[in-house]
Formats: sequence, structure tokens, C-alpha cells
Amino acid sequence: MSTSACAKLNKVALVTGSSSGIGLGIARQLAAAGYDLMLHGLMDVTEGQAMAASFAEQHQVRSSFSNADLRDPAAVKALVEQCIEELGSVDILVNNAGIQYTERLEGFPEQKWHDIIAINLSSAFFAMQAAIPAMRERGWGRIINIASVHGLVASAQKSAYCAAKHGVVGLTKVAALENADAGITVNAICPGWVETDLVKPQIQAIADQQSVSYDQARAELVGQKQAMTSMTQPAMLGALAVFLCSDDAATMTGTALPVDGAWTSQ
Repeated sequence: MSTSACAKLNKVALVTGSSSGIGLGIARQLAAAGYDLMLHGLMDVTEGQAMAASFAEQHQVRSSFSNADLRDPAAVKALVEQCIEELGSVDILVNNAGIQYTERLEGFPEQKWHDIIAINLSSAFFAMQAAIPAMRERGWGRIINIASVHGLVASAQKSAYCAAKHGVVGLTKVAALENADAGITVNAICPGWVETDLVKPQIQAIADQQSVSYDQARAELVGQKQAMTSMTQPAMLGALAVFLCSDDAATMTGTALPVDGAWTSQ
């Protein structure tokens, strides 16, 4: 574990899937706000510890890392326990980790279905189950589930993803109701198109196929779903997460917040 001086806020955030993309953007904003961090991702422990050390040095927070396999409920529980052991608590839980696979329903591979449900939905359930009791004892907690616009609407060839993300929204509402008077808020963020490394090859493929610029290709891809053709940046979602952790959001719970360029307004 990498440590520095005491965190400004003395609260610890666990962010799953925080080694890249949306999770990394959220982790950076939380660290910048002064929260200690348990990072998590698909990299070896040495590389992950180096990333944690860079967070600690840059933001003057404590930081640690885990590469737990979120398909395994026992590993999810162990991740929460590791965070408590190494950093002292889990005050903020951000269930962000997710995977995607596209195929028509009748041809969807069985194992892909199980993996997507396990990582995108079940891991959030088991992490919440492990973290909530101590939050209730302290009388304070923030849970942020990164759902998706696909937790509100559907797209073809995304049966498992849509099922999981709709489930995350429902799970968020139940947890919010159960903990409404315990000082714990539970909210879901539902992003539309987010500019991450995973989506850049899709944009470049359109640019190559249509012989247009990268910016034109991005507008073409995003405009198929969103009224606004600008992509959300991971840091924007991080800023929203920081707000949801603040006292100003103390009565904001059970929500599903679209950040989707008016996708779901159509």
C-alpha cells in the first residue's frame, strides 16, 4: 500500500474498475477532492501498486490497489475487507466495473451472459452487501452505481448488458429505500457515449470506412443515439460523483441520473 499524509477528508472511496476509462476519471476526481482511494482493475499487482503510488504522490491521499476477480462473490467480499484493513473503512463505494459483448439474443454465448451479469450487476450487489453494515454503524455512506443509459432504454444486440444495467438501476432504488434514514445515499449514474480508449477504435473505423475526419466520425457515431453529438468526458462523471458524496447531496438518493446528451429525451 502507498501512503502519504492524512487525507483531507478522512474518508475512503473504493472504486471498482478504476484502472482506466470512466472508473479512472472518477478515481482522479475523488482523489483531487481529498478522498483516500482503493483502486481496482485488470492489471498485475505490481503495476497496480505503482498506479496507487502515483495517486498518493500527486494528490496527497492514501491509496491502495486490488485486482480482485469480480465474477467471484468471495473475491468481491475480500476486496471490501482489504479496503477496510488497509485504509480503515469503505465510506464511499463506486460500483463501476463492467464489460460488454454484443450479439443477437438467440446467438448470445452462455458464458458471456454469465460474465456480464456477474461483473456488471452481481458484483455491485455483493460489494454493497459487504460495505453497508459498517456504513450503517457509522451513520454515513455514499454508494454510487455506474449504470448506463442502457439501464433506462435498450439497444439491439445488448441483451446481457441491458439486463444487467436495468438491474443496477433497480438495485440502486432498493438500497436507497432500505437505507434512507441511515445517513447513506445510493444513486446511479447513467452515462451515454463517454470518450474512453475503448470507443476510440470504433470512431477510427468509421473515419476510415467513410473517409472522413475523426471528429466527423465521432459525431456520426454519437449522433446515432444522442441529440447532442458531444461525448461525455470521464472527468465530468467524476465531478458528478464528487457532488453526490458531498453534504449538498445528502437528501439525493434512489436516483438514476442520465448524462447522455438527451439520448433518453427522445
